[in-house]
Amino acid sequence: MAQESKKIFLVSLAGGALSALLIVGGTYVLDNNLLNNQTTSVKNAGNNTVSKNVYKNTSNVTEVVKKVQPAVVSVVNLQSSKAAAADFGSLFGDSESEKSSDSGELEPISEGSGVIYKKEGDKAYLVTNNHVVDGQQGLEVILSDGEKVTGTLVGRDVYSDLAVVQIPADKVTVVAEFADSSKVEVGETAIAVGSPLGSKYSNSVTVGVVSAVERQVTFNNAQGETTSMATIQTDAAINPGNSGGPLLNIEGQIMGINSIKNSGDNVEGMGFANSSNDVVTVVNQLEEKGKVERPGLGITMADLSRIPKVRIEKYLKLPSEIKEGIAVLTVAPATPAEAAGMKQYDVITELDGKAVKTSVELQSALYKHKVGDTIEITYYREKDKKTTKVKLTIDTQAIQKSTNQ
Repeated sequence: MAQESKKIFLVSLAGGALSALLIVGGTYVLDNNLLNNQTTSVKNAGNNTVSKNVYKNTSNVTEVVKKVQPAVVSVVNLQSSKAAAADFGSLFGDSESEKSSDSGELEPISEGSGVIYKKEGDKAYLVTNNHVVDGQQGLEVILSDGEKVTGTLVGRDVYSDLAVVQIPADKVTVVAEFADSSKVEVGETAIAVGSPLGSKYSNSVTVGVVSAVERQVTFNNAQGETTSMATIQTDAAINPGNSGGPLLNIEGQIMGINSIKNSGDNVEGMGFANSSNDVVTVVNQLEEKGKVERPGLGITMADLSRIPKVRIEKYLKLPSEIKEGIAVLTVAPATPAEAAGMKQYDVITELDGKAVKTSVELQSALYKHKVGDTIEITYYREKDKKTTKVKLTIDTQAIQKSTNQ
């Protein structure tokens, strides 16, 4: 998101900031007059005084913010000025000699948010988005009190768009805890805390509700690959810079990590967060191994909907009612799919009894499992419907995409 990495999942619009401020300003004047209930004449305006009645205007949200805000940080992605010049030099017509003359010192390239979830000895750990740290050559973490500390990337995962950063623990006073996201309900309060538009607006708070749970969202990740994940949808305002910050419940627990905002034409209040249960699974592996090991079938595949009808009839020879599924293009030797007896041109339609229509859905369902799990796959071999048990092993391709670099 803007002020974050240039590689953004869904386009976020921030162009209305100035006009929004002007509108807010006008609203304040109107509301101020109404609240003061001024009935005195102009000549007595100078006699107005501040009311001596003091009200404790707090709520559960106020208490949540006080409790968790110290754990929310800004994450600054540092890269060399030479790298920045390579990205932007052509835009301004810089010559190669001008580009090469940069000092190579690290400078802020983008900013996002993060939340500290663990303190252990002299180290503390925070989770943020992968696209916040993508391409980093150094990380600076700005604590809630403005203190700046050096961050070290522990590991990152492209598929889930999550990353873990380690910082010194001596300045950390509060850590946030994860909620059980399987218990999250539609309509409950959702509180987003982060740094919209960067650290200038750090620890900003927005409030809404949970709009949906297990919302499947398809997007392009930092490498431009199409992927899908189940998220918590919220109407709490999530702006550029909120990425990696927490979505909290009314008890101050982390329900999710804000990651995606849909801001297409005429769209308002559609933000998405990785659910906390998925986040915990990922960060545990990142802490331990620096990468996430995911299971794989050992196949290449194509969506049935993208295959021309003439090729379906010639090679797949499916029953006429089968319109959706995933065609197996190749089966690698010594893989789970081969061991389960699957072959080229089989068409997968279900995983563990649930329909899968696209390769993205199949990947998403598969990645909910661990290496060593056994799953059930339903598929068609020409007109014959078959079911097989598959014991999952490591997806080596996914490992290559999860890297500390």
